[in-house]
Amino acid sequence: MLNSAASAPAVIGRAQLAPLRVLCTEITPFRQLQARAEADLGFALEFEQHDFVTAQRIAATEPGRYDVYDQCFHNLDIVWHWRAIQPIDVSRIEAWNDVTDLTRTGSISAEARVGLGDAPVTRLFVQDDNSLSRVSSGRISMLPTVHNFDCFGVNELATGLDVDAEVSSWGELLDPRWHGRTAIVDEPAIGIFDLALAAQAKSGLRFVNMGNMSVAEIDMLIDHATEMVRSGHFAPFWRTIDEARALFEDKRAVIASMWSPAVIALKSRSVRIRQAVPVEGYRAWHGGLCLARHLEGDRLDRAYAYLNWFLSGWPGAVMARQGYYMSVPSRVREFLDPDEWDYWYEGRPAVRTLPNPSGHSAIRVGEVRSGGSYWTRAAHIAVWNTTMDEHNYLVRRWGELVDLARGGQGRAKRSGT
Repeated sequence: MLNSAASAPAVIGRAQLAPLRVLCTEITPFRQLQARAEADLGFALEFEQHDFVTAQRIAATEPGRYDVYDQCFHNLDIVWHWRAIQPIDVSRIEAWNDVTDLTRTGSISAEARVGLGDAPVTRLFVQDDNSLSRVSSGRISMLPTVHNFDCFGVNELATGLDVDAEVSSWGELLDPRWHGRTAIVDEPAIGIFDLALAAQAKSGLRFVNMGNMSVAEIDMLIDHATEMVRSGHFAPFWRTIDEARALFEDKRAVIASMWSPAVIALKSRSVRIRQAVPVEGYRAWHGGLCLARHLEGDRLDRAYAYLNWFLSGWPGAVMARQGYYMSVPSRVREFLDPDEWDYWYEGRPAVRTLPNPSGHSAIRVGEVRSGGSYWTRAAHIAVWNTTMDEHNYLVRRWGELVDLARGGQGRAKRSGT
């Protein structure tokens, strides 16, 4: 367990200090973390949670509003460009040497591919000129924390599919048999790659570099998706985990972009959802913690204490129960029961019913995690969530697509187009 006294300055009088403010997204289950963190650290925490786009906007334009920014590497460039955050001194990170090679060198092993797009290592280390690169240094832009390897989920009962045996490609998202019952995540730096991987596999679209598309390639892909929206292929796009869960529970969607917490929530409700293991590889993402630029003195010390606590092992065990990995698995293992570790990290069958982060039953006896072990999944990355060079243009085109899906779809169908 984290030695709070060693990791944080003296806590005398901390109760009178203003809380350490954490700006985050729903990646972080702060309601399950906050009480333990405050008890271990000896000071109060205040969490402000938003969707990806809103959190990034606040982080870049209102850096005085938070102390720690909890987001993802693909949302890092804008806040770094605006100098909203400051470098992290790795000598103050107790678990730095335990962080896996996935982030520190770019791949989980020498044989594994790095993946296209915003691989965390490409913007991890801060150079003398304050640029970011993969060249190792004593300062980092963001502390690597939770991460996962996403694909899409399938309701096996509603579709009649054995996903492990019958689904092997992202192209399934565009298969006509799921017309009107396919949902995509509404976040341009994420959903664009679900569509791209599916369109490349199913419709033959090609990209010079999927991780950094040109304007012409963005137009090609969005135009293709627009035609599918007009045909009625897609169910509503979703933005939050609750929206994704509701689409499956209401059977408005039977196949969809899916994040692990939604999968675990559905399993807890006895929905037979299974994630695919696409031959093309996963769409990966990596979260992390940043220090706001205004931090100094005791407040900076407390922020470092929180960063160290986050990698202490117990938070990673909570994250594991919603399907997320932590960058320090060796520390997480100490806080998981052996059968939990075997299921979540080793990819072995569950020998008992396993809980979600709230303690409710989620994983059935005999169930095996889609894709196998952490190390197997981490070696099978196609592309990372990415903010491309043409991100502003993509956001505009993406907005047109989502607006059509929300309101224009019905008008287009009524007009006969």
